[in-house]
Amino acid sequence: MKTNSARKSGFTLVEIMIVVAIIGLLAAIAIPNFVKARESSQKNACIANLKQIEGAKSNWCMEMKKSLTDVPTTTDLYGTTNYIRVAPECPGGGDYDIAQVDQEPTCSLASEGHDLYP
Repeated sequence: MKTNSARKSGFTLVEIMIVVAIIGLLAAIAIPNFVKARESSQKNACIANLKQIEGAKSNWCMEMKKSLTDVPTTTDLYGTTNYIRVAPECPGGGDYDIAQVDQEPTCSLASEGHDLYP
């Protein structure tokens, strides 16, 4: 009499379910942190753009001997021979308002933290 002791290798259903549950738990923890980090980096990039626009306005005002109530146009600030080579864009999708020289530039997403001086 011969006994067949061949064993099939593989994972059981319970083992696969445990692995899927662990991956789901890790995803539930990681995704909100990823979204938060993305929003924070967009906000910081927007603030850096606003600082760059403010500096360009100040330089334009001094070099062109303008008053503090003058408003520079986009062609005054942006261009290959001007203060900022390429017009900055808000990474969050907002629009920039240059404003007068004595006022800070603003982003349309200021309510979401895209503000130069919160």
